[in-house]
Amino acid sequence: MGRLAWPLRPLPDGRGEVWRWDLRGVAELPAARAGLRSRLGGVGFPRDEENSAGERLVLAFDELASNALRHGESPVVATVVAGSGGWLVVVSDRAPETMPAPAVDRDPAKGGLGLHLVARLAVAHGWYVDGGSKHVWACLPTTVENREPALA
Repeated sequence: MGRLAWPLRPLPDGRGEVWRWDLRGVAELPAARAGLRSRLGGVGFPRDEENSAGERLVLAFDELASNALRHGESPVVATVVAGSGGWLVVVSDRAPETMPAPAVDRDPAKGGLGLHLVARLAVAHGWYVDGGSKHVWACLPTTVENREPALA
């Protein structure tokens, strides 16, 4: 698998309805995913198929949040901004000195390829440090048809 950079880049301007989860551990992720799916259904994105735009958002949310919980420091805050142009997923943790590091030359059977996956699902992605927290973000389109390759 080729190397995809996870660039140091400021957060894009995101306006829309904000959904937020304060996460203390990986065990809270199933409830957070269920809450995200419920909110998606409430704004017209019912869970209808595995490869839908909504399920891609849930997957990206889960990957970024689980990375922060496993490799960052608490508190972890996961936010989704539901805007007219797509979704902005932002996950912050208190480990600003630890940058997101996509796996390189790793056997896919050993896992650890979540950042590569999110980069492929996103139209843009990045991270930045602010206020003692690291913020990792990805912009996802609201339809699969609108998806274009992520900017590296």
